[in-house]
Amino acid sequence: MATMRMLLFLAIFYSAGICMISSVTDPNDAAVLLSLKNSWQHTPPSWDKSNDPCDSRWEGVTCNNARVSRLGLSNMSLKGKLYGYIGGLTELRSLDLSFNPGLTGSLSQRLGNLKNLSILILAGCSFNGEIPDELGNLAELSFLALNSNNFSGAIPPSLGKLSKLYWLDLADNQLTGTIPISTYRSPGLDLLLKAKHFHLNKNQLSGIIPAKLFSSKMALIHLLLDRNRFTGTIPATLGLIKTLEVLRLDTNALAGSVPSNLNYLTNVNELNLAHNYLSGPLPDLSGMNSLNYVDLSNNSFDPSEAPLWFSTLPSLTTLAIEYGSLQGVVPEKLFSLPNLQLVKLKYNAFNDTLNMGDSINPQLQLVDLQNNQISRISLGYEYKNTLILFGNPVCSSSSGASNATFCQPPHQTTKS
Repeated sequence: MATMRMLLFLAIFYSAGICMISSVTDPNDAAVLLSLKNSWQHTPPSWDKSNDPCDSRWEGVTCNNARVSRLGLSNMSLKGKLYGYIGGLTELRSLDLSFNPGLTGSLSQRLGNLKNLSILILAGCSFNGEIPDELGNLAELSFLALNSNNFSGAIPPSLGKLSKLYWLDLADNQLTGTIPISTYRSPGLDLLLKAKHFHLNKNQLSGIIPAKLFSSKMALIHLLLDRNRFTGTIPATLGLIKTLEVLRLDTNALAGSVPSNLNYLTNVNELNLAHNYLSGPLPDLSGMNSLNYVDLSNNSFDPSEAPLWFSTLPSLTTLAIEYGSLQGVVPEKLFSLPNLQLVKLKYNAFNDTLNMGDSINPQLQLVDLQNNQISRISLGYEYKNTLILFGNPVCSSSSGASNATFCQPPHQTTKS
């Protein structure tokens, strides 16, 4: 069958009137590119000037010793399908067709023939169907981006064979099923020890987040599992990945308490666990001094006063714990953290006096404490940015502050 396909390519090649003797481009590679040109719309104008891609330097085509080594046609408004003859470019090392929404259809199994491929970027197109198992045969692959398409079905366990992979992005598709983990019969994503990026967010993945997925041998810096349908608890093994910088598990259906050893992830700068069913005590984040973004909103943590880390995280820019069960006094020191910009603590049970102190960080743009139980306020000096206290006793009709700017409904609030 492969011989018949190649004969067909060569027949097309000859029928186009190409003289093979004078061609710089390998005849098989030239036949593949000519077939792509004939099947796609809106190819670059330079593709119409010659039938010898390497000699005439077709835009987006890079050659090495007459073989096509790179095909980069990102954001070209291409339309058509990626047919199987792409698998004939056996010296291809980089394939980037990203952000061409007119590229549709399923991916051919013959992509698995590109044994030298190290970069595959098909993000932002309209490909659909299942991700081919044969992609697991691309032993040299280090960068795989299939995000923002319409892929469905399960994540192929075969991707666990990609031992050189450092970037895996399958986000924003319609993938279902569980995260594949290795067994004695099958590989899984836990084998990707060199991977720095797992972007599996914005899909329909379900089941538990497997404890076996994580180990101290991993090099992950970004773990994005948000906006899926995961259930169960957050595995304690997550605390083994000391390199982690961004952790997003928000908008799932996770329950149980947050593992205490997450406090040892000292490199994490973004932590988002919002919109789950997490319970137990509010997690201790005191050791995570690199944190700049924290969102623990919309969970079911035990009622408690503000934890000590509210006032001790030097890099914190955003603190969001909305629809929580925090009570007591909002710590004055929170507002003087050197990098703080946004405080979003609405719908808790903070009470007594809100004292923002005399050393409010000038970068602080928003303090949203609407619908708490704050009865008095002391700003220390005039705070000029947005403060929202609507729905607190301090804004009741019997108080002298009811007409103050900070007591107006949020949609009416402007900077004073």
